[in-house]
Amino acid sequence: MTFRRNTRGEKLPDVLVPGLDVVFVGTAPSRRSAAVGAYYAHPGNRFWPTLHETGITPRLYEPHEYAQLIHLGIGFTDMAKRASGMDHEIDPALFEVTRFVEEMRRCRPCAVAFTSKKAASVWMGVPTARILYGHQRRIANFPEVFVLSSPSGAGRRAWTIEPWAELARFLGRSPS
Repeated sequence: MTFRRNTRGEKLPDVLVPGLDVVFVGTAPSRRSAAVGAYYAHPGNRFWPTLHETGITPRLYEPHEYAQLIHLGIGFTDMAKRASGMDHEIDPALFEVTRFVEEMRRCRPCAVAFTSKKAASVWMGVPTARILYGHQRRIANFPEVFVLSSPSGAGRRAWTIEPWAELARFLGRSPS
C-alpha cells in the first residue's frame, strides 16, 4: 500500500488506493491541518467524532491516525492540494478538478463524500447555493456522490449530521 509522493508542494498527501469504500474530499486543509500534517486536525472540527458517532468508524480516531483509515476502506483528498485555509481564502486557480476526476476514476471508490459545499461546487461547476446535502444524482462512470455538511467549526450554522448518517447507511456502517 503506497501513497502518492508529495512532489508538487501539496499540503497533505492523498490517501488513495483502488477499491476504497469512500473517499472524503475537502476544499483544502485548514491552516491547522497543514501545520500538523493531518486531515481535519482543528480541535473544533467535528469530522472524527462524526465518523464514530455515525458508525463509519468503529472507534474514535485522532487526526494523526488518518492514514490508518485506509484499512477501513476510507481515503482522503482535497480539491486544492497546494493551498490551505478557509474555503473563501483559496485561490480558484489552485483547484485541480481534472486531477481529482482522474484520481477517482483510477481508484474507483464506491463513494465520494464532499465535506463542504465549496468542494462539491468546484467539482460540479455550480454555485454552492444550488447544492443540497446528501446523496447526489448518479453520474455515469463515476462513484456515488454525497455532499456532507461541513464538520468545520466555521460551518456550525449549517451543521446537520443527517447526510453523514445517510452515507453511513449507504456504506452499511450505521450503528446498531
